[in-house]
Amino acid sequence: MNWFKKDPLQIITFQSYGTDTHFYMRGRALEDETINLEQKGLFGLFINSWKRFETDEIKNTTLKIKLPNGIILKTVTDDHGYFKIDEQVNDLHSLANAEGWLNMEVSYDDANISRSIQKSNRFPGELLIPSKKADYGVISDIDDTIIHTGVASTLKWKVLFNSIFKSAASRIPLEGAAEFYHKLHRGVSGANANPIFYVSHSPWNLYRYLEFFLKQNDFPKGPILLRSFKDIFKKKSGDQPQKQIEIINILKAYPDLKFILIGDSGEYDADIYIELAKTFPDQVMAIYLRSVKHKKKMLRVRSLFNQYDQTPVLLVESSAQAIEHARANGFINKFV
Repeated sequence: MNWFKKDPLQIITFQSYGTDTHFYMRGRALEDETINLEQKGLFGLFINSWKRFETDEIKNTTLKIKLPNGIILKTVTDDHGYFKIDEQVNDLHSLANAEGWLNMEVSYDDANISRSIQKSNRFPGELLIPSKKADYGVISDIDDTIIHTGVASTLKWKVLFNSIFKSAASRIPLEGAAEFYHKLHRGVSGANANPIFYVSHSPWNLYRYLEFFLKQNDFPKGPILLRSFKDIFKKKSGDQPQKQIEIINILKAYPDLKFILIGDSGEYDADIYIELAKTFPDQVMAIYLRSVKHKKKMLRVRSLFNQYDQTPVLLVESSAQAIEHARANGFINKFV
């Protein structure tokens, strides 16, 4: 037995977004640790969590991205295995399907690495290019907005426990959340393809975990935007939260598209969303904030909106309440 046999290589592409002329994609190249997303048992779950953060990155190597029309783009991974492509490419809309997804193929372009790959050197990638017929877009938080994580808990102990000792398969979404998001995705006509963007303070190490959760619980597919683990402890006083920066990037990418912002009342979504609505008054059309079971935090959030009437705001007690509000405001189909 070869105890020193290396794990096979992989390329994880993070579902991202673009426009008809703007190709923007991120991902990571690293060894495949064969993490079982349906793992059960505390020890197995702990080992999975260890593998997510103790990664073996493929550093400073060239990757090749092949589009359906034959166009080839190239990029180089950084010291942590991450890569980013941000280029102008014409007529991308014509390459996307009816839901707006553009499929591509990513591979290692280094001959020495290619020869050492045990499986096919072809890894799938997807990029969302919203339909020009979209009524609006939706930007949603993940933690305590669609999945209970306990961000309001003392010292965030529930977040730590849930992320390490619960599998993605066993996590339960907040009741009715998937139904609400599908109604927003389908819009007023009931047959639309309004883009959904998911943002979180979680590190990219949890990308596949969250992607699996969203898919298993039938949420509309959409770009998942996280942050680098190495940057979590680098925040300086006065810096904007990474989640806010990601939302600003989305708003600027689609200046003619209005958005509904969805978050929770546990942390600072209310502060961020109010600031965004003031900065982009023509784009933020509504704010939904799920109520959390924390009296002090709820009082603070309610006080923020007492004198605020610029954008429709709802502190959500249930998905049924949010659906009714969306119907009344003409965001979703009244008969679906």
